Amino acid sequence: MTAIQLVAGLGNPGSKYEQTRHNAGFWFVDAAARRFGGHFAAENKFSSEVARCSIKGRDCRLQKPMEFMNCSGRPVRTLADFYRIPRNAILIVHDELDLPPGTVRLKKDGGHGGHNGLRDLIPHLGGNDFLRLRIGIGHPGHKDGVTGYVLKAAPADELRLIEDAIDAAVDVLPRIVAGDVEAAMKELHTR
Repeated sequence: MTAIQLVAGLGNPGSKYEQTRHNAGFWFVDAAARRFGGHFAAENKFSSEVARCSIKGRDCRLQKPMEFMNCSGRPVRTLADFYRIPRNAILIVHDELDLPPGTVRLKKDGGHGGHNGLRDLIPHLGGNDFLRLRIGIGHPGHKDGVTGYVLKAAPADELRLIEDAIDAAVDVLPRIVAGDVEAAMKELHTR
């Protein structure tokens, strides 16, 4: 598998959304930056905050698109184009309704599964052959409740589970970045 050069966490910009479940992708790249010594700075040409860090000796960029979730594609594509990063060297990190809090899964390829961030990314990136890290946030039980659910903060017990899952995923990020996806999947999927 190809080494990962860009880890893009999906979320919504602004303090209003900072603590909402939909920002799990932002939480992940923030945790990765803390662990691997990256510092986010505004990069207006990419409509993003970007951090550069070394993960086990590999140069990697962390990105938080500063467009709303359903417009994430253009900022990710612009940064990837600028640095000539191919799709298969990109890891997209996002919240996942179909997984319970405390669960994290690594996935190769696939459709958007109803996720508006992925729905926008796939055409902008020109394909779906990128790696995804799916952070479980649980489901409200009915599709009509999804928008309100993802745009609310998780209760403390669920938040703890989500944060633990993010820590576990950051633990295996060096393997993912090195392209050792099968080993990373095995570790994440059996925890």
